[in-house]
Amino acid sequence: MFIMQGMGKKPRRPRRAFTPEFKAKIVEVCQRGDRTFSQVAKDFDLTETAVRDWVKQADVDAGVRTDGLTSVEREELAALRRENRRLREDVDILKRATAFFATETR
Repeated sequence: MFIMQGMGKKPRRPRRAFTPEFKAKIVEVCQRGDRTFSQVAKDFDLTETAVRDWVKQADVDAGVRTDGLTSVEREELAALRRENRRLREDVDILKRATAFFATETR
């Protein structure tokens, strides 16, 4: 079977982490309105989707938009999900221990 090299999707870009200060700078540049999201993304070697998401999140945090969770709400939700996962694991362990000791005492 012949596979054509280079004729497919672009390779995925490695995941990068950005500081809140850098994101705020990008949002500020976008909100000035003199450049499009696409131009800002190209200038800073970012994806257009990331730039759009950062601007949207900044608008939600500022109260300009109401169609999403604020950063504080996102952090709280993530913490609650972690706690929920840990509690489910604890309950599972207790169920197994109960079953084990129930069979041992007979």
